[in-house]
Formats: sequence, structure tokens, C-alpha cells
Amino acid sequence: MAYLSDIEIAQSVTPEHILKIAERAHVDLRYVEQYGNSKAKIDLSLLEDKKEQKDGKLILVTAITPTPAGEGKTTTTIGLADGLRRIGKDVTVALREPSLGPVFGIKGGAAGGGYAQVIPMEDINLHFTGDFHAIGAANNLLAAMLDNHIQQGNALGIDPRKITWKRAVDMNDRQLRNIVDGLGGKANGTPREDGFDITVASEIMAVFCLASSLSDLKERISRIVVGYTYDDRPVTAGDLKAAGAMTALLKDALKPNLVQTLEGTPAFVHGGPFANIAHGCNSVVATRMALKMGDYTVTEAGFGADLGAEKFLDIKCRMAGLVPSAVVVVATVRALKMHGGLPKTALATEDLGALEKGIPNLLRHVSNIKNVYKLPCVVAVNRFPTDTDNEIDFIIKKCRELGVNTVLSTVWADGGRGGEDLAREVVRLCEEEKGDFTFSYDEKQPIKEKIEAIVKKIYVGDGVVILPQAEKQIEQLEKLGFGKTPVCIAKTQYSFSDDPTKLGAPTGFMVTVKNVKISAGAGFVVVLTGDIMTMPGLPRVPAAEKIDVTADGKIVGLF
Repeated sequence: MAYLSDIEIAQSVTPEHILKIAERAHVDLRYVEQYGNSKAKIDLSLLEDKKEQKDGKLILVTAITPTPAGEGKTTTTIGLADGLRRIGKDVTVALREPSLGPVFGIKGGAAGGGYAQVIPMEDINLHFTGDFHAIGAANNLLAAMLDNHIQQGNALGIDPRKITWKRAVDMNDRQLRNIVDGLGGKANGTPREDGFDITVASEIMAVFCLASSLSDLKERISRIVVGYTYDDRPVTAGDLKAAGAMTALLKDALKPNLVQTLEGTPAFVHGGPFANIAHGCNSVVATRMALKMGDYTVTEAGFGADLGAEKFLDIKCRMAGLVPSAVVVVATVRALKMHGGLPKTALATEDLGALEKGIPNLLRHVSNIKNVYKLPCVVAVNRFPTDTDNEIDFIIKKCRELGVNTVLSTVWADGGRGGEDLAREVVRLCEEEKGDFTFSYDEKQPIKEKIEAIVKKIYVGDGVVILPQAEKQIEQLEKLGFGKTPVCIAKTQYSFSDDPTKLGAPTGFMVTVKNVKISAGAGFVVVLTGDIMTMPGLPRVPAAEKIDVTADGKIVGLF
């Protein structure tokens, strides 16, 4: 049986006019700034005008540790929202924007899949409303003003060897990871080692997504540390007098984007920091807006629950004062069998032995949500045609032992209809089970203790090995007054540990901390473990090779 591709499904649906979607989301038309007929920005004044209005219930969708078999977290988020609407609930979605790098690389787009997508998927996956271009421009303005300050006499005494700020481009381009610039003589700058991050790894993206208002955005930008002086004092964007101009570039980008699902559910799609180097969640302003405009808001956090959900709960919820009413942990039988050691080629065959070895990964994530964060939880199993009843029953039984229900989801194939059962269980959790939301650490603890709390409680590791360079960095950051902020651990998304080959639910491991740096604008300390790439490269066969435009302007080949 031949299946339609994601883009073919998306293009088979005629979007409703964006003003109709705004009306469905209870957004008065005076707040709507149209970008054509199918997308719009919503003015931030809506948040101020609605500040007395009660928020809806927040539902977080997270997942097991990712595998090449796929889990379908965004697809489930969208399908659940459509399912909630189908059972008569007033619902909105809050999602991240895709990065161009993965779209043209190996991962493809991030607008959902099958019959659970946000549209127009081509626009959302490509330039959309230009937010990421604005973020890249603000990042690079700061870089230009930094190097210009050094060129024009260096009144702040910036040490070119201690510059931490990189340039950014929203593309996978390994050639730019490590460069030397400022060559060509005195008139062309000061020669130094430099490099590029992909835009979604820029601190500007993290700042943008955690800012609560335009004025908060400007204050956060002014606190960004770009490097250090010869006597080791931090230099900020505020010191360089760059914050005002950078905020001007981001003024319109900070307005959340409104689009729709295939079934016409309002979707706020805005911002998108990496979940392994930053906090992996859509913007605070979009989430807050979505909560004001519906009785239920479904959102997601990047990668597995050890990364995305941990950062959503310990960083975003802490800073924005959010409390989820329920959490959905997405899993597939196929992915759990991969965690149990099966190769991707053998996943279509029933194998309860491999499932038994792999299911501890799911159970650890579920236990963390339920017992560490103390939130109501449901497991959503994305069902594939090759999954057997025995395998599904096995998962249901194991989750029931933890006091958590399991619901089958077929949203990829059936859209909102395939998410109705999940929607009913989510509503039941919101109405009947009250959580007692607790963070995994106190932000006032010393940096080392916070790292250790996450490693022991969430990853279930034995402890932390902090390399000498990282020890010095922690000491310096605490001396500079940065010790009492949340920590954002940058590690592989493929394992609870810092070793991507340790699948399932490994135990008896230590996590090695190699570097620690401050994201002062975002308001957290970044803890680097393993080899975390902030500028990906393209694969041998990039997805870009399959993308094309027909003579009538129709984009094909996106997925």
C-alpha cells in the first residue's frame, strides 16, 4: 500500500483563513498581523490585556530516549490537540519552530507527520515569518559590535583570546565550526580564532524563548556575556551598548506566530532552542498566550524526558511560573525494542525478550515524571501495523505497575480521531488527579550539587566527574555571582548517560563534566558533557537534494 508523504498530505488540505483560526482561538482581530491568508503574528499587547483571564490547563508531551526508529512526539502533540477538540474541548497548541539546518540535513522538518501536522508545513519548515533570520541578525550584530570595539581602541580591555561569543547561521555547515577571521591587515580587524553556531544554539534563541516581554528581552540581552577582559572581568552586550539595537531587530519576531493543524486547531508556533545545548521549548510568550486562549494547551519539549522535560520543568516552568496539569510520555514498541538491543531491520517481528530489555527506558522516564516531579502522567503508545497485541499488553501491564495508564494512539494515520482516547485520559488526569509539582533541585544550591541532583535523580547515574578545567570554571562563575541559577545540562540525547551507546536504562555510570559556561541572558549555567555539537554538518545525502520547486511554485520533497 502506497502512503502519501507528509507534504502531499499537507498540500491536500485547504487551510482555513487565518482570521477564522484567530476567531476560534478567541483572539480579537485587532491583535492579528496577517502574513498572507494562512499565518499571522499576534501582538504582545494581547497578553497584557488578558492578564486577569484565567489560564487553561497545560499539558506537556515528552518521550522516551530517541532512537532511529522514531517516537512521534510532535505528531502526538498535534494529534492530541485535535483529539481534544473532537471531544468538545476548547484547545490550543504551542510548538517550536523548525530549524533550517535539520530540514536540509538528515532529520527533515518538525511540523508533525501524517494526518497530525501543522500547516502550511512548507512555510513553517522554511522561512516562516522570518523569526530565525531576525535572531541570527541580532546574534551577528553583537559579534560585529564586539570585534569593532576591539578594532576601535578596545576601551573595555577585551582579551581576544577570551571571547566566548560566536557568529550564527541557521544551516548545517561544519566548515564554519572553527575559523580564523580578521585577516588581511590592520584595516580588516584583529586576527583571531572564531566559529559559528547554528542559530538555534545561539544564546539569543534561548533568551528570546525565555523572555516574558519586550522590556524583559532587552534586559536579558544586556546581561549576555560575550567574553572576558585581560583581568578576567566579564564583558556584556550592555557594556558594548548593543542591547537596544538587538532588541529592535527582534521586536516583531517576539510576537507569537499563529497557524493551524490539518483539522483547524489553533497552533502557536514560536521559537526553537536546541534541547541538548539549551532548554528545547517554544517561547514563554507563545505558551502564555496559548494558555489564555484555550481551556487546554498542549505543548512539547525536545528529545527524551531526561533532556526536554527536565529543562521544561526545571528551567522554563521555574522562570515563567508555569505548572503542567498532566504529562504525556510518548513511546513506540519499535523504539523500545531498539533499546532492548534489536537492530532496526528486525523491528517488525514480535520480540517480547527485546521489549522486556528495552522497556526500563520508558519506565524510568515515567517514574521521573510521577515520583520526582510529582505530576500526573499517561503513556501514549504510537501504534504501528507491525506491533502485536502481546507487545502492547506487555507495555500496559508494566506501566500499570507504576500506577500509570497506557493509551494507544494512531494520530499519524487517523489524525484527531486516533487521539480521542488519549484526549479523554488527559482530561481525566487534569480533572481527577492533582499533582504536587516539585523541581528536581533548588536553584540556590551550589552548581555542583545541582548537576549531581539531575544526574542522580533524573539520569539515575552514580555521580559526576568534573574535569579540572570545569572545576575552575564553576569556581569562577560562583565568584562572579552566577551560582544561584538553574543548570542546563548539554549531553547526548541518545542515552540517560553521557555515552550515546548506553541504551535502555543504564546504571552504574558517572557523567563527566568537561566545560561549564554562563548563559547570563537566558539565566542559566550550561554544563557541557560529552561532545555536544553546536554546529551540525550535513549527511552524505542531505535532505536538501530531494527538495524542489515546480514551475507553478509548488514546493516538493519536504518531509
